[in-house]
Amino acid sequence: MSRPAFPTEAGLWLRSQRWDLTFITLSVILVPFPYLAWLALNTFGFNTDLTRNVINGLVALAVGGPHMYCTFTRTMLDRDFIEKRPAFARSTIAIPLIVITLALFNLELLLTVFFFWASLHVLHQIVFIIGVYDKKRRDTLSLPSRVIDYAVVLTSLYPIAAYRLTISRDLLIGTNDLGKSIPEFLKQPLFFYLAAATFGLAFVLFIAKTIKEYREGSLHVPKAVFILVTTITSFIVPSLGNLDTAFQGMNTWHSFQYLALTWYINRIRIEKGEMHALSIVKRVSQAGAAAYYLLMVGFTVGTVAVGALIFVVLRFGAAMSVSASFDRAYYISVLSFLWMHYYHDHFLFTQPQAMLNVPAAALAA
Repeated sequence: MSRPAFPTEAGLWLRSQRWDLTFITLSVILVPFPYLAWLALNTFGFNTDLTRNVINGLVALAVGGPHMYCTFTRTMLDRDFIEKRPAFARSTIAIPLIVITLALFNLELLLTVFFFWASLHVLHQIVFIIGVYDKKRRDTLSLPSRVIDYAVVLTSLYPIAAYRLTISRDLLIGTNDLGKSIPEFLKQPLFFYLAAATFGLAFVLFIAKTIKEYREGSLHVPKAVFILVTTITSFIVPSLGNLDTAFQGMNTWHSFQYLALTWYINRIRIEKGEMHALSIVKRVSQAGAAAYYLLMVGFTVGTVAVGALIFVVLRFGAAMSVSASFDRAYYISVLSFLWMHYYHDHFLFTQPQAMLNVPAAALAA
């Protein structure tokens, strides 16, 4: 029996086999590191809350913050984007106002919205990557095939999270119980059973579709491997004890992917003559990935300064306790920019063409 001729030529990768595996798929090995570091530090007797916050801070500085600011190199720092979409740009101002209000008056609601929006944002990025892979194919996928791919990814994160919300009632992020801000009727076990059944059906259909495509020789191997790795990881992570640190693992992987994707898209825009960004953004994008990354780290350090200023205002101006001032200063400074990043990406992730028709110079960069 002859081996199926899979469509795995170089044109089906986002950029190249080595680049995709390094920055997109096999970078999944980053996911367990924050949680393993937290467990190791606890083994040596360090305070669990302290180690959790230290790990959160290190992830934010290394990848979380830089990936957040990458977005603005394609939106708020791009004169062409602002000129074409002025209403969208102006509407962004509402986000920090909402964050400040919730941080001061209902912190648990703020964190509940953050948790669910963050999960949707991560899944939306995955859908974007799958969409680009699909458009790399020469043939047109059927609607059922696309629906199965998206369904298995979009449902994978929620069965165990729903169990922890509805049955074990321990859906905690740090010391905050997300269940307190969710209406009681949404905490019925029925929602867990629905989430589990929906994911189970989607997973079975995905495996069946993959086997069928393998036998036909039409399997898109890069996309199938990416979906399978993502689905398994997304399903397992919510089962870990410390969800705060567990999701930092997902955040690390997601942010690492995002940094690579956005730098590459900016390189494509430069080669196509489409980038009309502020000169520093264009210069660092042309200088290379290291310079681009260091600029994003610089923006992240700036956020720390903003947070410190807010802390001083709340501690001494509003006479809040040290703990309350720190929590609110942290969430106001971080989530204001992070939610703007989410908001902008819901638009950017509908633009898979940004990674299509790539000039040869961008591929070689």
